[in-house]
Amino acid sequence: MAKKQVYRVVFHSHGKIYELYARSVSHGELYGFVEIGEIIFGERTAILVDPSEEKLKSEFEGVQRTYVPFHAVVRIDEVRREGANKILDAGDGGNVTPFPVPMYPTSGDKH
Repeated sequence: MAKKQVYRVVFHSHGKIYELYARSVSHGELYGFVEIGEIIFGERTAILVDPSEEKLKSEFEGVQRTYVPFHAVVRIDEVRREGANKILDAGDGGNVTPFPVPMYPTSGDKH
């Protein structure tokens, strides 16, 4: 049996940095968005409960796929195994800064 791929997706949303683990990541059908599906959460049977992962679990409860604007994505990595999902303050992200990119050409561009 082939092992399913696992992706770590880091993106900005509402002044926070989200780090999610998922089994499906693609450009999706919506122009300008990255589609993230099958988000992986840790087992509830664990003795230690991570409050940030529980917050993410409740935020994405019932969500089959989520669409993140392309310009909000910091990085996508294919990893060997999943880790803990996290929400960090943007100040805690070290030197991670969103890259300012216009989504559409400005009206001044005439080619």
